[in-house]
Formats: sequence, structure tokens, C-alpha cells
Amino acid sequence: MSRSKTDSGKRPVKIRPPSPKTPPRQTAGRSLSCEPPTKSIIQRRTQSLPSPSERRRLSRRASVRFVDSLGLDLENVKVFKSGEDPFVPEHVLFRLLMNAELASSKRMEISLPYLKPMFSVQPGDCSNFTERLRCQQVCLERVLCYEPGIIGIVQVVNLAFEKEVSVRYSFTNWKSCSETKAYWIASKSISNGPCCDTFRFHLPVPPYILHPGAVLEFAICYKVMGVQFWDNNGGQNYKLTCQSYNLPVPKECEDSMIHFI
Repeated sequence: MSRSKTDSGKRPVKIRPPSPKTPPRQTAGRSLSCEPPTKSIIQRRTQSLPSPSERRRLSRRASVRFVDSLGLDLENVKVFKSGEDPFVPEHVLFRLLMNAELASSKRMEISLPYLKPMFSVQPGDCSNFTERLRCQQVCLERVLCYEPGIIGIVQVVNLAFEKEVSVRYSFTNWKSCSETKAYWIASKSISNGPCCDTFRFHLPVPPYILHPGAVLEFAICYKVMGVQFWDNNGGQNYKLTCQSYNLPVPKECEDSMIHFI
């Protein structure tokens, strides 16, 4: 088969690589891009928010209004009757007292309250302690007074394994009372006496109770085998009274106390 003249006369066509894209032409007022139009980050100030200069101008217009223009009383008068003195907080009185003492160039003293037992000898140091313990099965041995409250040591005759010791106390001459439990700490044998268990109790003392003349009364209850035994100091109860002592303040501490009270 013979080729035609037209086929033999064709030349190969050269293929050129594509040219880089040129940005599309934009017509006036219209974009041919598919991307959404960009918005400016900076926005206009809202009309309700004044500028700094406007705030300064508005502050100059501030006016004073009295409560009587609003229909309220301009003054409040309090009349105190006889025996109805105004209440002054204790820390204010204490500060005034310290300022007066500093002004008079006297040494400053602080009055501190404390509870003192109204019995001169600790019950456990009495000669008849063992005899009383045999008789009533429970006895207060010792009382320790310190700032947060009172610690007491109690001895009970070991009549059974299951037992309970509690303390009933009052700051109001028994118009009201509270009760707290004592906790076992040890077992021991008293010389020439019975086998005993030692209990310990703690009586919290609120600060507002500590004023001169306040009295704390308490009695101890021992429950064992369904029976109650009491130690109430022979029917008088154990009593502690609140007293105070003056503590001199070093000169170098006076200024710091004025600042921190």
C-alpha cells in the first residue's frame, strides 16, 4: 500500500509547556475570584461607648445630689435613754486604752483572762483519794488549765470492759449545760487500791465566756453495766472561776501592737 503525498509531507508539531497563570482580569466593580471578600479587622467604635475625651468632658458635668432631694432624711437622730449606753466593740476600747497609756508615757499592760480552780489542791494529791475512789468508783484526779480550754484526768474502777465516761459542764449556773465524752488512755493499779482505767477529757472554753467573775462548773459521770456513778465533788461540783492578770508589754513591741490591733 502506498502513502499519499499529503501524509508524507506532514511535520511533527512541537508542544510547549503551559505558561504560568496570570491573574484574571477584573472588570470594574466586580471580582472574578471565588474567594470571599476580605473584611477589615478594625471596626468602628460603637455609638454608646464614649471616647476618652468625651468621658473627661462628661466627668466635668458630674453634680452632687443630696438624699433629701430623693425624698430621704438628711440626718438620723438616735436618742439614748438612761441605762441604754451605745455599744462600743472591745477592740476599739482596747485601742483607745493603749493610745491613752502611750500618751501618758506609762508602760503598757495587757489584761489576759484565765480560769483558776476554786480548789487549792488537786484531787489526786489528797490523802483520801484512794478511799473516795473505792467509795464512788470514779474520781477526778487532776485539772490542767491552758488557753484553748481545760484538760482533766479521771480515774475509774475497772468494773467491766465496756464502760463510758462523760463530763457535764455549764457556764450559766446550770441554766444550760453541755456534755463531752472522755477517752481511755491507760490502765493502772493504784497502790493499796483497785485496778483502774485512766480517762482524759477536754472542755473547750469560748473566748466570749472569759470575763472576770465567770464560773465554769462540771461533774463526771461513769456508766458501766447499766449503772451510773457520779463524781460531783461531794455535791458542790468542780468549779473554776475566771480571773485576769496583767502582762507588761515590752517597749519595742508597743508600736507594732498599735498597728496590728
